Amino acid sequence: MFNDIGPLELVTLVILAVLVFGPDKLPKVIQDVTRTIRKIRDFSDSAKQDIREELGPEFKDFEFEDLNPRTFIRKQMDNDDLGLKEIRSGFDLKKEMAEVTDAVQGRDPESSPSSPSSPASSASSSGGRLDMTKKPEKAAADDRPPFDSDAT
Repeated sequence: MFNDIGPLELVTLVILAVLVFGPDKLPKVIQDVTRTIRKIRDFSDSAKQDIREELGPEFKDFEFEDLNPRTFIRKQMDNDDLGLKEIRSGFDLKKEMAEVTDAVQGRDPESSPSSPSSPASSASSSGGRLDMTKKPEKAAADDRPPFDSDAT
């Protein structure tokens, strides 16, 4: 329940509780809080049981944790009925990215470094390679920016 509270934060909360409620009232406050939490859990469990009874026998394996989208997607991705494991195992991300890079740079897939080819063909293809990085163009010393008479 409190997985993200560190030890220093827990000690701070205990000291704050002692200061706010005092050492004589603190045990009564702790009992009241635990009793309230227990009642909330009992109410939640009874509500879940009522919902399961109302849904009927066809939803006997229904879990409320499946309503969490992350859990639902993880459960569906692990399902063997869809054949997703074969698709995932057949997908080579490095090969796909190499093909996209080759297409963007205008190289033939046969001359890419990932495929076995001769060094001469790969050297000739890298000579005509496009530079996709953004570099500012250097202006000559006597070049002036264009003058726009409407802007002044």
